Amino acid sequence: MRKFLIRTFIKDYENVKDPKVRENYGKLAGIVGIVTNLILSAAKIIIGLFVNSIAIIADGINNLADMASSAITLIGFKLAAKPGDLEHPYGHARFEYLAGLAVSFLILIIGIRLLTTSFDKILNPDPQQFSYIVVIILVLAIGVKVWQAQFNLKTGEDIHSSALKATGMDSRNDVIATTAVLISVILGKLTGLQLDGYMGCLVALFIIYSGFKLIKETSSPLLGKAPDPELVKEIEERICEEDAVLGIHDLVVHDYGPGRIFASVHIEVDAYGDLIHSHDIIDNIERTISTDLKIHLVAHMDPLETNDPLTQAINEKIADILKPLDGIAGFHDLRIVAGYTHSNIIFDIVITEECSLTESYIKNMVEKQLQVMDKTYYVVITFDKSYT
Repeated sequence: MRKFLIRTFIKDYENVKDPKVRENYGKLAGIVGIVTNLILSAAKIIIGLFVNSIAIIADGINNLADMASSAITLIGFKLAAKPGDLEHPYGHARFEYLAGLAVSFLILIIGIRLLTTSFDKILNPDPQQFSYIVVIILVLAIGVKVWQAQFNLKTGEDIHSSALKATGMDSRNDVIATTAVLISVILGKLTGLQLDGYMGCLVALFIIYSGFKLIKETSSPLLGKAPDPELVKEIEERICEEDAVLGIHDLVVHDYGPGRIFASVHIEVDAYGDLIHSHDIIDNIERTISTDLKIHLVAHMDPLETNDPLTQAINEKIADILKPLDGIAGFHDLRIVAGYTHSNIIFDIVITEECSLTESYIKNMVEKQLQVMDKTYYVVITFDKSYT
């Protein structure tokens, strides 16, 4: 069914990296969510009022919130597709994240409201009428929610949308919540116990849990979430597959929203090679990554000293010194500036969040061990933070 809808309503549906195709995926998911949740909400609220069940009504209102969230997601994808302008030159793709954040707060508020209503039902229980039509409606609702969860999760994976994945997780929680309501109805019939308010509280707690979880997930990209490791790996592999490229460093990826990724990198080449040829290769790398990965890449060319034996020896020595240290991702840009009384060994060290050593400790240790080679060596180190 999902594939049928996608093939029917999305042109060129396989080209998911195309921003327009991606927008159409988001619109389709939003419309599907609005229609299915509206039907479920109306059915549950009507049945809940008929049998005097706060748990069923709570579950129906939850579906109403899901419908509102689908509408916000639909609007978010539409606004995110707007091109850049003078005030927002990087585009408006982060509207998708903002839409997800708005949905999260909406879910949280409704969950808190339903929790208070359900708790009041525990303190003041009313007789609940049993009806087989209720059981049938809830079973059908569970089936629809299972399909809806799979639709959003798979579509979110296809287009790498955290908003749709979060919506899918919310639908999966709804399956659990509706199952809890169904259990309360059946147990109430079999035992006569008034479990309606308790199950209503469980439904409300699931809604609140989903709200907090979605807030965390949708706000993370806005706060500067680390780039996808698979994306970083693909960028590195595509650059390093060129024979003229000796290595890369200082790769930084900026996420301005889905389909709006900007990156910069330093590409190392042989200082004694044809620099015009190397520059041409780097231009081709920028163009290829922009076309294939939809990433605006800016590359800086770093010529490396490859023929000087002293530079090679010091490079190997530094590598040996840093290898056993935890939290150091590597080093680069090694230069030797010789003077009359001493020589400066200049380079950058990349440290990660896991590094517990102080910069001064690392500097003094490296300098002390290099001075074993030559006591006139002094180090000048720039410490870089790993952003990938």
